[in-house]
Amino acid sequence: MAAALDEIEREALASLPKMVADYFAGGARDEVTLRANRTAWDALRLHHRVLVDVSTVDTSVAVPGGRSATPVIVAPTAFHGLAHRQAELATAAGVRAAGGAMCLSTLSNAPVEEVVAAAGTAPVLFQLYVYKDRGATTAIIERARAAGCRALMVTVDAAVLGTRERDVHNGFHLPAHLLLPNAAPSGSQVPAAGGESGLARYVADQLDQSLSWSDLDPIVETAGLPVWVKGIVRGDDAARAAELGVAGIVVSNHGGRQLDRGVPTVEALPAVVAAVDGRCPVWVDGGIRRGTQVAMALALGASAVMVGRPVLWGLAVGGADGVRDVLLQLQTELVEAMGLLGAPTVAHLTPDLVSRRCP
Repeated sequence: MAAALDEIEREALASLPKMVADYFAGGARDEVTLRANRTAWDALRLHHRVLVDVSTVDTSVAVPGGRSATPVIVAPTAFHGLAHRQAELATAAGVRAAGGAMCLSTLSNAPVEEVVAAAGTAPVLFQLYVYKDRGATTAIIERARAAGCRALMVTVDAAVLGTRERDVHNGFHLPAHLLLPNAAPSGSQVPAAGGESGLARYVADQLDQSLSWSDLDPIVETAGLPVWVKGIVRGDDAARAAELGVAGIVVSNHGGRQLDRGVPTVEALPAVVAAVDGRCPVWVDGGIRRGTQVAMALALGASAVMVGRPVLWGLAVGGADGVRDVLLQLQTELVEAMGLLGAPTVAHLTPDLVSRRCP
């Protein structure tokens, strides 16, 4: 196992075709937010406690449908079939082996029923894109619920797709053998689009750009599952979502793939936590590559973190075992960090442990 996730990333990128590597690694426009998601963590410092019994460190957290041995949850990312022939089935098996939890993308290459089965006792959430065809959207929700998904995670920051210039240059598309078995029937393929990103064309054709707060309320009321929202970075939006009764919020800027020069997620996290004021759990994603960063996020009020690209790197390099190894690497680093911080449980990760470095 590599000592750092950056090493796995380098190995994965070297092994993947350029179009795929650029799709997974790239961000919007100048990729300023993509980079800032990583570097913003470097502005934080940790203040450890001493003389605390850390002979046992418990990293487990509550997640929809149970508990996860780790607060590192697999984020919803599309098209795992581009990284490994077993696609999301291998990802789910790796999550199961690590004792974790995952969120499956609407745009996965494996059927939700098979992914839930491969995950075994590991809870699976389902990430939802809202389609123009609302009947098809309802059918997707019903299918996720019937398959045994534990919650619905509605992505709210992608009605319009941010321009990802690497994908435009590469004419990104899915190979013909990779389908989207969980998507709306009319949107089961992402074909080549002739001089543009096939994904951008897919989003413009299929997803509902009119999605608004008035649409979220009926989803919360009728989904039959706990409904989370993913893609919030503002306190006022977080407060409004909490007032609607959402089950949870994920602070996310879509991995720097939507609005370039948007706020890094770790900078947005405290305001969202304050606005929610305990009404629902808050998770965060974006640029997390070390266990110390997981500890920082939890200390700043997140109940868990989500990781996307590192899971894809592990999948590309080693399939299910690679996914397991990435999650266990972060878990090992987190246990070490908590021991050094004087935090025997995640509840002991409190805001006083973190400060912002003076410029």
